[in-house]
Amino acid sequence: MPVLPALLLELGIVLAVLGILCALARRIGFSPVPLYLLAGLALGEGGVAPVPAVGMFVEVGASIGVVLLLLALGLEFSVSEFSASIRTHVPSAVVNCVLNALPGAIAGWALGLGLVGSMALAGITWISSSGIVARLLGDLRRLGNRETPSVLSVLVLEDLAMAAYLPLVGVLAAGGAWWHALISSVVASAAVAVAFIASYRHGVRLTRLLDTADTEQFLLRILGLTLIVAGVAEILGASAAVGAFLVGLVLTGQVADRARRIIGPLRDLFAAAFFLTIGLAMDARELPAVLPVAVALAVVTAFTKVATGWYAARRDGVGPRGRLRAGAALIARGEFSIIIAGMVITTTDGIIGPLTTAYVIILAVVGPTVARLVDLVPPRTGPLREAKTV
Repeated sequence: MPVLPALLLELGIVLAVLGILCALARRIGFSPVPLYLLAGLALGEGGVAPVPAVGMFVEVGASIGVVLLLLALGLEFSVSEFSASIRTHVPSAVVNCVLNALPGAIAGWALGLGLVGSMALAGITWISSSGIVARLLGDLRRLGNRETPSVLSVLVLEDLAMAAYLPLVGVLAAGGAWWHALISSVVASAAVAVAFIASYRHGVRLTRLLDTADTEQFLLRILGLTLIVAGVAEILGASAAVGAFLVGLVLTGQVADRARRIIGPLRDLFAAAFFLTIGLAMDARELPAVLPVAVALAVVTAFTKVATGWYAARRDGVGPRGRLRAGAALIARGEFSIIIAGMVITTTDGIIGPLTTAYVIILAVVGPTVARLVDLVPPRTGPLREAKTV
């Protein structure tokens, strides 16, 4: 069969399946993210119905999906609001790193992965999935909740930390020297700092430049700028997600409102591709051998993420129910964990690939499910007290 008809046929089937799963999730009041992930696992290599022709197309769409998800999150806040929140949550970032990286590092040492492998596994268990959490907050209509700035602060500080962490691990995994790795980390971190300062000082000018009454021009300008900034961030060793988030923070007022309305459908389409790709990248046949270790890591780091969110939301004066929601929202791991595993897969005897695959799919499914179930638990303090504290 020629490539184009195969691509169109498989892509059409995939989108139809995702549409059915989305309808099912909406019917039962859950986020469709876990179903998208499981669908990707079923349609990927080793699954029940592989779709090889759509691989490259969906992979590109997935990269755009992460960018649009973080752009949409940035549009919900201003630079001044978020910079204040970031300053408040530096201690939360430290707690997050200690609680969630340490289990991965210990597991890497116990598995004999060596220094680089243990560092990589520490990063895999440390970093939440910005894409999944962003979609989850929207699906559960929590963008206006009191705990949401705490969650976003933790996520962005994680992504900023990745600007230093990824070059460090990448250089060491490639056999580079420590001094070379440290220089790469410093350069990437400095680039992110400069971008943040520039967005803080020149955001109003940029907003005026992008504003236009023509919807088509407006959409092209917003998407063009976002993809450029995201691409530059990746080139400098930072995260495309951070770049997209900064663009969203810069836009304010009526321009931000228009951007939210216009990019909404595109965000949902490409976000579905992102979640599907996580599943497609995994070979289901390799999972059983590493499942016990993956489950143990998932259980431990699910609780440590809940503790992280609880601590962060408490710093913002959020009540117990909101703290629990914040922690549950952070459970899911995803895109960064896969990226980190790919950087060191040749230096760890191949075990880190399937282990990360199993770990990510467990928490990417469990995280959104637990986040939804939190709202179903009756409050212990009564409705009046809950209304005051949450």
